[in-house]
Amino acid sequence: MNKELFYIETEFIKLQDLLKFSGLTETGGQAKILIQDGCVLVNGQVCTMRGKKIRQGDKVTLDDLTLEVREY
Repeated sequence: MNKELFYIETEFIKLQDLLKFSGLTETGGQAKILIQDGCVLVNGQVCTMRGKKIRQGDKVTLDDLTLEVREY
């Protein structure tokens, strides 16, 4: 499994936006479908909430890539 750091300048980022801005999905629509289908893990748990607030220290996994969120 690959792991990358993703830096945010705000207190949180919504899960759907994280997938889009990190390049894990090409569009917000694609992110929405993957989240609704239960393909995304947040801190090891399936998350189907597109608007879930992802904060520093959270880990988001899609396929074989895990993003660890950090603040600048």
